[in-house]
Amino acid sequence: QVQLVESGGGLVQAGDSLRLSCTASGRMLSTLDMGWFRQAPGKEREFVAVNRWLGRSTYYADSVKGRFTISRDNAKNTVYLQMNSLKPEDTAVYYCAADGNRRGSTQPREYDYWGQGTQVTVTS
Repeated sequence: QVQLVESGGGLVQAGDSLRLSCTASGRMLSTLDMGWFRQAPGKEREFVAVNRWLGRSTYYADSVKGRFTISRDNAKNTVYLQMNSLKPEDTAVYYCAADGNRRGSTQPREYDYWGQGTQVTVTS
C-alpha cells in the first residue's frame, strides 16, 4: 500500500508560481510512475504530468507544457510539480497519483494510489 500526501497549494495571482510536493510512503518512489492530475469544479479529472519510474522520462499535457515541470527526489520519496506563469484556468484541486504497474499512462484509471488533493486558485 502506498500513501501519498500533497502540499503546497494556495491562492496566487496570474503570472505567479507555486510548487506542489507529494511525499510517498509504503513503497520506494523509484519503483513508481508518478503523475499529477487536476480537477476543476464541474469538470472531469485531467492529466497534467507524469514522471516515469527511475525518472526516465516525463510527459505533459499540452495546456501546461513549457510552464509546469514535474520532478522527483527519490532520496526524499517526494515528487514535485513546479508551476510557473499560472493562469486562472489552472485553478483546480491538484492530485498526485502513483502507478505501481508503471504503465506511463495519462489516464486516471490507470493509477492505483491517490493523494487527498491540494487546492490551487489563480486570480486574474
